[in-house]
Amino acid sequence: MSKYINFLKKALSGEEVDYTKISIRNAVLLLAIPMMLEMAMESVFALVDLYFVGHLKESGFAIQTVGLTESVLTIMYSIAIGMSMAATAMVARRIGEKNPEQASRSAAQVLLVSFAVTLVLSFLGVIYAEEILILMGSRPEAAAYGKEFTRIMMGSSVIIMLLFLINGIFRGAGNAAIAMKSLWIANIANIILCPILIRGFGPIPAMGLTGAAIATTIGRSTGVLYQLYHLFIADSQVRIKTEYFKPDFTLIRSVIKIATPGIFQFVIASCSWIILAQLVATTGGENASAGYQTALRLMMFFMLPAWGLSNAASTLVGQNMGANEMLRAEQSVMKTVKYNVIFMLAVSLIFFILGDFLVSFFTQEEMIKSFAKNALHIMSVGFIFYGIGMVMINAFNGAGDTWTPTWVNFFGFWLFQIPLAYLLSKYLDMGPKGVFISIPAAETLITIVAFILFKKGKWKTIKV
Repeated sequence: MSKYINFLKKALSGEEVDYTKISIRNAVLLLAIPMMLEMAMESVFALVDLYFVGHLKESGFAIQTVGLTESVLTIMYSIAIGMSMAATAMVARRIGEKNPEQASRSAAQVLLVSFAVTLVLSFLGVIYAEEILILMGSRPEAAAYGKEFTRIMMGSSVIIMLLFLINGIFRGAGNAAIAMKSLWIANIANIILCPILIRGFGPIPAMGLTGAAIATTIGRSTGVLYQLYHLFIADSQVRIKTEYFKPDFTLIRSVIKIATPGIFQFVIASCSWIILAQLVATTGGENASAGYQTALRLMMFFMLPAWGLSNAASTLVGQNMGANEMLRAEQSVMKTVKYNVIFMLAVSLIFFILGDFLVSFFTQEEMIKSFAKNALHIMSVGFIFYGIGMVMINAFNGAGDTWTPTWVNFFGFWLFQIPLAYLLSKYLDMGPKGVFISIPAAETLITIVAFILFKKGKWKTIKV
């Protein structure tokens, strides 16, 4: 027991480790533990908002607004994740080559490019918040109710981008503990502020749904301040100096080369989720939409830790390729697959056994609960495939081969999942259930194709 406790302390401490030298099992676990906790904390944001707004008077409108806004924000997340992929791949490769200064310069250039891109989209989101909700399938009265929440959340996109991107930099350097702690700090602030700003406290008025958006934005901003301290002031492998922000067009081209397909990769996936959310709203109404969004938030609470575990493969592939250890890079991926399958099998069992209880925690509306439970049970059928697929995608990204998973996502989501969802929900008149079925079907196909391409090994030839 003492041995396990010491190992856990080491994983959470953030001490520097050469992941290209220690045992593969220890390397995976030392990275996976803080990465899983980091991603669990990211999912808590939406769950905390969902819990508190689910108890407002207009809970149907509120839950739908939170869910639809999160669906739209996935486009912002996609940009942030795509940029963080570039950061992770470039930083990990330079750390593997034992060149921390160049890793820091690469990180600064990624921040420079990302900030400029996100500002434009954030501005558009603030202006067209109500129109976005209507476009997503919300009724005009529901959109009018939730527009301020959406406006604040879209306006804070720069903060969201920084939170994802800087954590990608630390993950690439192998310091996943800092990434984890930044999310813990952000969530503690959000959990404290949510009930105060939503319900009111003392001189602070009750702001309802708008209060949830303000609390989340302040919480994330607190986490970003912690990240910036470690990036600019604290003594760590990656430490950015002001002069590193001077545009280096060679590095910027490398950033764009890796990040562009990475952004498309996640935009393709997130736009697919947006279309599915719109399909559920139009074929099943507000109760179906609220139920689906509740199920998605619960699913993501468990899926994001699995994504965190799979991020270990990204760091290990990048660092081992930098050290010219190709066999070790591949072995690290397969070891990560094993652990993720075990985790996702446990999650599947939890959803089948405790699905009713988990849904009831967020809403007491019987129609919403019915749709949510149905969605959970159907989507959880493919969880093991999700787990394998995540690792494969992150392995490609860690190698800097962001085009392969982009094409896999395009064919899996746009040419298979969306047509299947339309066929089942509209033409076969299955409604929301048809949309739910299309999700595990597409993820299974994506996983099979990604695994075959990984074993072919083209990713080993990518230069970063």
